[in-house]
Amino acid sequence: MPSLVIKNLPPALHRRLKEDARDHHRSMTQQAIVLLENGLLRTRSIPAAKAYKGTFPLTDTFLQAAKREGRA
Repeated sequence: MPSLVIKNLPPALHRRLKEDARDHHRSMTQQAIVLLENGLLRTRSIPAAKAYKGTFPLTDTFLQAAKREGRA
């Protein structure tokens, strides 16, 4: 299995990682992997926003009605 060595990790970042790992009942390595996966997956899973090209304006009234309709 591949490994990774991080050199010159700032003490404050090391402390945060250690605390975060403790809070999630993980080792520091496991927590670092989770954080890397979440960070890397998030950047790829967010589709690029496309400009609205509808035939009617998106007014506040329309948006509020759409929100109410979606909660029914």
